[in-house]
Amino acid sequence: MEIVRSQRKTSDSAAAAPTISLYRSAPNIEVRLDDFELFAIDRLRVLKGISDGLSRGKKPEEMEKLVSELWRTNMRLQEQSETMEKDVISHFVLRLVYCRTFFVFSEDQRKWFLSMETALFRYRFRFESPDSQNVKDKLNQVARSIGQPVVNADAIFFKVPFEEVAELVSNRRVFLFKGYAYVAMNQVVSLVATQFRSLLSKALVLTNRKWTSTIREQEKDRLTPIVEALSTSYLGPDYSQAKEFGEVSLKDIEQLANSSFPLCMRHLFEKLREEHHLKHGGRMQLGLFLKVGSERFDKEYAYSIRHNYGKEGKRTDYTPYSCQKIISSTPGVGDHHGCPYRHFSEENLRAALGKMGVGGRTMDDVMDKVRNRHYQLACTLTFESIHASSCDAGINHPNQYFTDSQKVLKTKVTIFKLLDI
Repeated sequence: MEIVRSQRKTSDSAAAAPTISLYRSAPNIEVRLDDFELFAIDRLRVLKGISDGLSRGKKPEEMEKLVSELWRTNMRLQEQSETMEKDVISHFVLRLVYCRTFFVFSEDQRKWFLSMETALFRYRFRFESPDSQNVKDKLNQVARSIGQPVVNADAIFFKVPFEEVAELVSNRRVFLFKGYAYVAMNQVVSLVATQFRSLLSKALVLTNRKWTSTIREQEKDRLTPIVEALSTSYLGPDYSQAKEFGEVSLKDIEQLANSSFPLCMRHLFEKLREEHHLKHGGRMQLGLFLKVGSERFDKEYAYSIRHNYGKEGKRTDYTPYSCQKIISSTPGVGDHHGCPYRHFSEENLRAALGKMGVGGRTMDDVMDKVRNRHYQLACTLTFESIHASSCDAGINHPNQYFTDSQKVLKTKVTIFKLLDI
């Protein structure tokens, strides 16, 4: 199904989104490897923005403005043909990413992708301004015949192949002309969005079969690493190099853990402290921090630590894990990593949040987000509660949580000093 753009004046929202399709078949075009990945990342930014907006309960008009801005910022290129090409390429790349179901969390990801792509399609569908001016009189005749209000000058209709809306045709709720049906927006949006979701859901199953049987092995040295990395890709700032608040003294770790660590890092720190009987304060060195002698420390820990910081081996300074990567990991028995919002029982999570100072209505809101698998939003609500400060960008990385926390706390200290409190 293709939607025809109107000749009448278009809004800025409409201009932000080119003509759309149901993505029935993959395009037969050559794509550079860089574009293969970058286009998918740009589309992910759009889908994540929609997810965050919906999770935060934004109103319909706010969502329309948000989606328009997300599309314009991340997907729009100089030429409309280039934008349309990027749209199609990015969609099919993400199909490869989210079709996979080889571990439990990937099923959650697949459902998320299906829901967000459907939401994006629905909003973009509404942005389209179809060619309706020349059939206004006929549409009014249809409206009168079915007892509906006549079409006003600003009404929006879609011109689609009649077979795409067979149900509406059979109920005589559309005007047919030269093989096309002219359908009012309020009739067609839900119908077509439902059809889109159904087609995409089936396509993901078929894509998964093809990925498993042929593509993954054939492309193991080229596309497969990119596709597998995209499922847990982090879209925020680079934390591989220390920037603000990069210098942290060992004697301050205890206080910083209590004030600015996210729940995942706080839990890890507490377990480390329990298992190694850490002492409060004092002039701790890392060997003392772990309660091991210098010889054992050099043998069991030193090389790994230097390797992780790019001082040994390939000398790669590894990027710290993002929220998405932490969420997708599955801790084993006795492990303490992973996302508490996903892996803790409700009882343990409530207890841990209570120790951080979360309670009352916020506790209920956080648990509601957890039940709906919005783990990062649950962490965001936690941050906002204990810092009494908004975090519109959402929490996407433990380092971001720490950095934003330190900024909030330092700002409050500055204000208190100015007020001489």
